[in-house]
Amino acid sequence: QVQLLESGGGLVQTGDSLTLSCAASGRAFSSYAMGWFRQAPGKERDFVASISWGGGHALYADSVKGRFTISRDDAKNTMYLQMNSLKPEDTAVYYCAAGGLGPLADDYDYWGQGTQVTVSS
Repeated sequence: QVQLLESGGGLVQTGDSLTLSCAASGRAFSSYAMGWFRQAPGKERDFVASISWGGGHALYADSVKGRFTISRDDAKNTMYLQMNSLKPEDTAVYYCAAGGLGPLADDYDYWGQGTQVTVSS
């Protein structure tokens, strides 16, 4: 069992940067591939990025490629999402997930509660 807790969301302006954190507790964090998803009001939950259990492989949605960076610190049991050049369309609740790798939400076993990111124009 893995418990996930996101933090770092907030209200920012277009072009700003923000870093989200996902703190994990429970079973060995380093053995899990991890991912970030987001859900805007009235829309489905979309894949943002994922990172392999060793951190050597990352995958990004086309909409965030070149602007967002996913990383992990296994010593701190924490995953990060560095978001640069934020746009209003990035506004959503951001969720971290564990146990899967890639864009399919159904592949992930554990989910956090989400953190709100709002980008004003």
